[in-house]
Amino acid sequence: MVNLKRIASVLALGACFVASQGYAAGGATHFEPAELEPGNVSSLQRGARNFMNYCAGCHSAQYVRYNTIGKDLDLSEEQLIDNLMFNAEKTFETIQASMPAEDSKRWYGKTPPDLSLMARAKGADYVYNFLKGFYVSEDSPTGVNNVVLQGTSMPHVLWELQGYQTANFEDHENEDGSVTTTFKGFEPLSAGSMDAEDYDEFVRDTVNFLAYIAEPVRSDRRKLGVWVLMFLIFFFILATQLKKAIWKDVT
Repeated sequence: MVNLKRIASVLALGACFVASQGYAAGGATHFEPAELEPGNVSSLQRGARNFMNYCAGCHSAQYVRYNTIGKDLDLSEEQLIDNLMFNAEKTFETIQASMPAEDSKRWYGKTPPDLSLMARAKGADYVYNFLKGFYVSEDSPTGVNNVVLQGTSMPHVLWELQGYQTANFEDHENEDGSVTTTFKGFEPLSAGSMDAEDYDEFVRDTVNFLAYIAEPVRSDRRKLGVWVLMFLIFFFILATQLKKAIWKDVT
């Protein structure tokens, strides 16, 4: 893995998933599927890199330990220390935000939430579309809003990668006189360091890692589930044959 020590820039960028409403006024009701690959270790490694570079400055992940990540992602202790453990000393520690909670609350209005269970609470598709859904808004204190989470106080921390974009909305007047606003799509405003395809892959890797830390035992659970199903199938066959053997002479 590439050396990840960019913590200084992370502190200036982090923020929180906070909203004043549920979905955006644009009505982003259909999420683009994240199409994650939970078993892709390379993707998870890249996602861990992305998380520590762009998220861990303000967000914690206090329900997962570094040594668990290292074991599951095929990382040595040296790789963990050099590439992931920016503000931790022991591999059994959990991921803690680098920014003091008091400072983040003062700057953003609310302490950024722990992201350990974010992918389970909101869904991977939600997080994936959220990270792609920022658009320039003059009405926002941060200069951007989000079509998935209208009124979010999180700035566009990935603007250097994605660039800036504007969002197109269309108003429809209903029979009762109310107005429904529909999101129609984005238009690029300024280019980032990544093209659209590379940025999608970057976000997908990040969300893949968030989905992993939300349930680190997922892989082991599924493997165990396969063995349990195999046992049940074998036991069913055995029980069926035993029943036939016992009742074959009964008329």
